[in-house]
Amino acid sequence: MPKSKQTQWDFGELFTPEETRHVLTVGELTARVKGALEGQVGEVWVTGEVSNLRQQASGHVYFSLKDDRSQVACVLFRGTRVGQRELLEDGLKVVLRGELSVYEPRGQYQLIVRALELQGVGELQARFERLKQKLREEGLFDNERKRELPRVAQRIGVVTSLDAAALRDVLHVVRRRQPSLEVVIAPSRVQGQGAEGELARGVERLNRFAEGNALDLILLTRGGGSLEDLWAFNEEVLAQAVAASRAPVVSAVGHEVDFTICDFVADVRAATPSAAAEIITAGAVSLGERLTELAGRISRGARRGVTSGQRGAGALGARLLRSHPRRRLQARMQRVDELTDDLQRGWRGQWRGLAGKWESEAERLRRFRPRSVVSAKADLARGLGHGLRESGAAQLADKRRRLEHLADALRLLAPDNVLARGYSITTDSKTGAIIRRASEVKKGQWLRTRVAKGEFGSTAD
Repeated sequence: MPKSKQTQWDFGELFTPEETRHVLTVGELTARVKGALEGQVGEVWVTGEVSNLRQQASGHVYFSLKDDRSQVACVLFRGTRVGQRELLEDGLKVVLRGELSVYEPRGQYQLIVRALELQGVGELQARFERLKQKLREEGLFDNERKRELPRVAQRIGVVTSLDAAALRDVLHVVRRRQPSLEVVIAPSRVQGQGAEGELARGVERLNRFAEGNALDLILLTRGGGSLEDLWAFNEEVLAQAVAASRAPVVSAVGHEVDFTICDFVADVRAATPSAAAEIITAGAVSLGERLTELAGRISRGARRGVTSGQRGAGALGARLLRSHPRRRLQARMQRVDELTDDLQRGWRGQWRGLAGKWESEAERLRRFRPRSVVSAKADLARGLGHGLRESGAAQLADKRRRLEHLADALRLLAPDNVLARGYSITTDSKTGAIIRRASEVKKGQWLRTRVAKGEFGSTAD
């Protein structure tokens, strides 16, 4: 084959095969990374702490799994069946099984969760919820099976540790509120491996004791602690023993914020051991208060009865004394004396009245003699005339003094007297108006000035 003719534009190979580049798009690169991760890593188990948890309306769950060095995005799709999905929350320690992949729109690698296990407290909480649901379905929590406590307990059984502070609290409250209450103790460990079995056997021993002896109720108690410390009270063996107890059971485990499976199964739950003791002894305290009140009422009623009887006896004695014939005769005699005195006073009073009336008529007769009347009227006229003259003279003298006083005052205020003291009166020559201020005078104005003796004219300068 003939060789092609070389032209001026034939430069040969510009790049050697070693220098040829293969450029990828972002999508192609992401796809390669995804394929590498899924092919080489694939399904893994990983542990860490849940954070940034988001529950979407679609039902998918997104969160991050982190430790002290790094974090990885995780997704739990709605259709994936895993246990404890509803328990997921921020801060929860978990172990996940999933497939490592890449979310291509953001180029972010993530773990697609296929299985979920809880760690530590989270695992215990999950066990708690599962057992709680199981026992609820069996009807152990139903209110219909709850029994009321005896109104006044005489003997109770207590399942707890002999060294527990809860036992000391219970006994202290019992001694203070109901010292007569008998306490039978079934010693048992309250935490640690196997403690739930000892607690269940303690409940069973007290039930066997109750077969031949009176036992009003059983108290299952311990003080506060962590979830792990209280876990013996969350085991099914103890829950079944409490449910099977023939005597009512009171559960008082931990503090007010602590709830155990035993609390839900028991007939009565108390927030604390001391509160449980107060609930158990409430009937006795109420009965004591009632008896004290009744005793007081009986005592007050008896005192009222005695007082009423004494008053009745006194009144009856007085009536008998008043009804005695001697008292009635004495009363009649005293009445005769009173009537005699009234009669004598009446005659004397009537006699005095007649005598006084006689004297009064005689005096009227004497007063109405003509001479005496005329003489009295003359004396009265002379007295009135004398008084009238004296009164007129006094009034005339007073009027004269007032007139003289007013004349003196008028003379003092007269213009002539004022001018006599050195004053003068200046008027306008044309109008006769009195000049009172210098500002009223104009230059060249004719003025007339009056003094004590005479007047003269002048011109303002």
